[in-house]
Parts: sequence; structure tokens; C-alpha cells
Amino acid sequence: MAPGLNGRLVFAIAAAAIGSGFQHGYNIGVVNAPGKLIQEWINYTDYVRSNYTVVPTEATITWIWSVAVSVYCIGGMIGGSLTGFFAEKFGRKGGLIVNNIFAIIGAILEGFSYSAKSYEMLIAGRIFIGINCGLNAGLAPMYLSEISPVNLRGAVGTMYQLVLTISILISQILGMENIMGTETLWPYLLAFTAVPVLYQVPALMLCPESPKYILITKGREREAERALNWLRRTVEVHDEMDEMRAEFEAQKATTRTSLREMWTNPCLKSPLIIAVMMQLAQQLSGINAVMFFSTTIFEDAGLSTLTSQYATLGMGVMNVLMTFVSMVLIEKAGRKTLQLVGLSGMFVVVILLAVFLAIKDLAPWIPYVSIVLIIAFVVAFATGPGSIPWFLVSELFNQSARPLATSIAVTVNWTANFFVGIGFLPLAQLLGPYVFVIFAVILAFFVWFTWSRVPETKNKTIEEISAMFRQQSYN
Repeated sequence: MAPGLNGRLVFAIAAAAIGSGFQHGYNIGVVNAPGKLIQEWINYTDYVRSNYTVVPTEATITWIWSVAVSVYCIGGMIGGSLTGFFAEKFGRKGGLIVNNIFAIIGAILEGFSYSAKSYEMLIAGRIFIGINCGLNAGLAPMYLSEISPVNLRGAVGTMYQLVLTISILISQILGMENIMGTETLWPYLLAFTAVPVLYQVPALMLCPESPKYILITKGREREAERALNWLRRTVEVHDEMDEMRAEFEAQKATTRTSLREMWTNPCLKSPLIIAVMMQLAQQLSGINAVMFFSTTIFEDAGLSTLTSQYATLGMGVMNVLMTFVSMVLIEKAGRKTLQLVGLSGMFVVVILLAVFLAIKDLAPWIPYVSIVLIIAFVVAFATGPGSIPWFLVSELFNQSARPLATSIAVTVNWTANFFVGIGFLPLAQLLGPYVFVIFAVILAFFVWFTWSRVPETKNKTIEEISAMFRQQSYN
């Protein structure tokens, strides 16, 4: 077992990551498989409402379905923007517990939408689930970062993305036609998102609040030390307590961090730009585009519909495996190195994809090369860009600025996700495979930015990282 890792810490990590990451990943993938069935149900529901007189147009059904899918990201933006408020008002652990209310409301609305013959309930449910996932994306990595020893902070932070990738895979498996992707079972498939609540709430009740939040935000030293004793399973926590006390004393001398200060104080502006850019690198990398094209590429290779589904599952398995590898490597290789390796690999792959998709009809073996390239792209994404942006924001800021910085970064992530979802399809229809050239240019920029601007935070305390930015601002 790694130094600093013990059963209690593992339990707290699982309580925060499994409940939160599962909601986020599961609801990304859950609507894909039963999408056609749900659209048919929307069509029939509209037809019944007109007393069987007006057949809805395909454009109407497509619009309603697009709204149902995209409002998830709008909910995510709302949740992301509320992260700072929840983190300060309820605490990191407390915020995660309260956030489960949104998951329960969303699951009920989605689960009963079919029997109520109301696609409005489905849309409302997706908004509530989006709010839940937006808050999870900010609160869970923050809690994980604050309860982790310095030497494990990156690996523990990667746990959120690991659970997210596993839950995407679970949603894909459950959504298959021979399991729950049927005309009568899809509402239960959507309502399944309530299950993690049954685990997370009681599990988190047994865990302490973040010691940093207790001491630095609330000023309760004895309680913070007890929480740290529980998490470290030892009373020998003097060094960590001294670090937190130093941060507490430094914070006393400063005022509460405001949005204006975030953009005007050089010590805060520089890490905020880095945090925002890493979130944009994740969403604008082309991962959604590759996932979209994957089905077409598999079909072009001559795979049947069922085989294509299994190939998609294979991509999901590879995503999980590489995220696990990233978790193992991150404390050895470092954040910056893995981010650079991932972005550079994706840059090379999208250029090759653009070429091979453009010449796919020249030879029968070319589509098979495209399949290999898609898997390679997923591997590169999972190496760093998939997981690092979520927890890097917590490493770049001290306790007073962390909630607001996380709110901004997570909101940017969900906003970029929304616009990629809205804008990608028209671009793909206009440019075809050459749409990947756009992603190549974007990835080239983010490789340069990561190389020149992002610091290595491996094995550094928050104070050491803050000191780096202070020194930069004076230079």
C-alpha cells in the first residue's frame, strides 16, 4: 500500500468519487443507446395529444430530442456556477450530500415520464440531473484534493475520472437492446441514476468533512485535527496541521476572494487562466467528435449494428483501462508530462484520422486503420486530458480562492461542452472528415500552452504552488 493510504482514506475516497463520478459519467452515456426508442415515444406522445389527428414532423421530434439531450449541459452550467456557494455554505462533504436531492428529483421525473406520457418531465429531469453533475464535477475533486496526502493528491484526484469512465461503460452495457435498451425498460434505465444516492449519502455520513474546510474556512482547529486523525488513522499529523495553520494565518491577512480580484490580482489571474484553459483543452480536444464518428467508421468497416455496439463498448473498456494507468503514473510522471503526452498524441491522431477518413473508399482495409486510430485517440485522451483538468484547479489555488475558481472552471467546462454539442453536427455536415483539421489546430495551441504556461504541481504543497505564482507576478 502506498505511503499515506489506509482503509479509512480509501473509504472516504470511494464515498466521494463513486457517488459523484457515477452520476456524471452515467448520464453522459445513458441516452445514446435508447435514443431512437425515446424519439419514437416522443412522436407517439405528440400524436396522442392531438387526438390522433396530427402526425408530428421529423423536425419537431428532432428538436424536442435535441432539447432533452442538451439541457443536461445547461443544468451542468447551473450546477458548476453554484459550486462555490455550496462548497462554502454546506462544506465539501455537506455539499455533496445535499446535492443528491437534485439526483433524486431528476431520477423521479425521468423514471415517471413514460407512464405520465410527458416528455416535458424527461426534459425537466435532465436539467435536475445536469445540476447534480455540475456540482459533483466541482465538489468531488475539491473534497478529494483536500483530504489527500500531498504524495497521493494526483492519483486520488484521478479517481473521479476513473469512476466517470466506468459509469459511461455501465450505461452503454445496460442500454444494449438485450438488457434495458427496450421500449418498456428505458425509463428504468434513466431512473437507475438514483441508485448511487443510496450508497453515497450513508457512506459520506460516516466520513469527516474536509479538515482544510473545518480549519481554514470555519476556524475550528480541534475538530480539523480530529478529522485529519481519522483520515490518516494516526495522531501523528503535526506537519499537516502546521501547513494548514500557516495557510489559515495567511488567509486572515487577506480579504475574501471576489470575482473582480480573480481577474485583477496577478497571483490569482495566472492560475485561473491555466485552470480555464485546461478545461477548454478537455472539451475542445475533439473527443466528442471522435465518439460521434466512431459509429459511422465501424459501419464503414463492415461491422454489423450489434458488432458496432460491442466495438463501442471496447472503446469504453480502453478508456477505463487507460484512466487507471494514468492514475498509477500521475505521481511518477507528473501532471504536466501526462497532459502533454495526451494532447500531443491526440494531435497526431486527428491529423491521421482526417487523412484516412478522406480516402476511406480507396481500399477496403482503410476503415480498419480508422478504428485503430479512434482507439488510439481514446487512449491519448485518457492519459491526461480526461482526468487532470478536474483536480488541477484545486491544486492551483489556496483555500479562500478555491471554491470560486472551481466554480468558474467547471462552468467553463460545461459551457464548452454545450457549444461543442450544438455546433459540431453542422460543422461535420459542412466539412465532413476535414472537421478534424479544426481540432488539430486547437490541440496544437493547447500543446504549446501546456508546455509554456502550466507548472508541474506534483509533490508540491498548496503554499509552494501559490509561491510560484507570486514569484511570477513579481518578475
